[in-house]
Amino acid sequence: MGERLMNAAVLNKPLDIEVRKVPVPVPKDDEALVKVRCIGICGSDVHYYEHGRIGRFVVEAPIILGHELAGEVVEVGAKVKNVAVGDRVAVEPGVTCGTCAYCKSGRYNLCPDVVFLATPPVDGAWAEYVAIRSDFLFKLPDGMSFEQGALLEPLSVGIHAMKRGGVTPADRVLVTGLGPIGLLAAQAARLFGVTEIYGTDVVAFRRELALQMGVTAAIDPSRENVAGRLLELTGGEGVDVVIETSGNARAIRETVHMVKRGGRIVQVGLSAEGEVPIDMNRVADFELNVYGVFRYANTYPAAIQALSRSNMDLEKVITHKFALKDIREAVETARTQKDKSIKIMIYPHEVS
Repeated sequence: MGERLMNAAVLNKPLDIEVRKVPVPVPKDDEALVKVRCIGICGSDVHYYEHGRIGRFVVEAPIILGHELAGEVVEVGAKVKNVAVGDRVAVEPGVTCGTCAYCKSGRYNLCPDVVFLATPPVDGAWAEYVAIRSDFLFKLPDGMSFEQGALLEPLSVGIHAMKRGGVTPADRVLVTGLGPIGLLAAQAARLFGVTEIYGTDVVAFRRELALQMGVTAAIDPSRENVAGRLLELTGGEGVDVVIETSGNARAIRETVHMVKRGGRIVQVGLSAEGEVPIDMNRVADFELNVYGVFRYANTYPAAIQALSRSNMDLEKVITHKFALKDIREAVETARTQKDKSIKIMIYPHEVS
């Protein structure tokens, strides 16, 4: 019997991507084979497509991108017990070792031996099928769509940011940058019970969408003094937590001026500049807490439970849908139409 083949989008080099036949993964004893129903385009995918690298991670050989996915289990390994053929699942894309000090302490996102989909040299899931260790698969409730399942990955970044910042319902929260991560971070704040959520972005379309998704007010930082406007909006109180998702160097510098005394800053966005000057005297004088965020840990079960009990419409962030065969058009849309696109979904089998 010949080797089974599937369609996959392969990035050969920057700006050179094509759909071609590759072998269907064969699941190991502790893995399941998942039929990919839908998968998002992440900013990191676009960055690899455009530049071929993100920091120390470099595309040195052809690679399949994509890591925000949900699908259906079609085959299981001999030792798999937690999922069965036919289960609808969300896929957590970072498989950790499970034995290092970070894993054992619950901070497995810091595992030095993590195998993360679409992070060179590991192939991702812009393909018809993917094999993954079964303990990183999470069953979707009947009422949850595959699209919502795929959005659990970027939503998890927001949930982890809330946990890192110790966000409570009593807090006022500012989210800087209203791209996919920022918009979903705002939704994460809502899941944490926050009722006063502010956002900033220079793109009007994104600000308008943020308001539709429950943000209290959206500010254009290119036209307004954000710190001053926040004081007006909060009756002089200011915001307790800033979730910085834009990665913009100016926005990062300004976080210390946007948050109130004793407040918390959670840095999610990665700056192209790497090193960004911060007023450390203000950090000390205002007794600010600054937290970094690297992916997420222990978020999927809570996210699934919270979403299944809410009327939150995460799918509002999906602005475009493409078949896998149109991957180049899809990625170019994400790359060049940031004023019109938020989250783009790819369908390896059919467009929903």
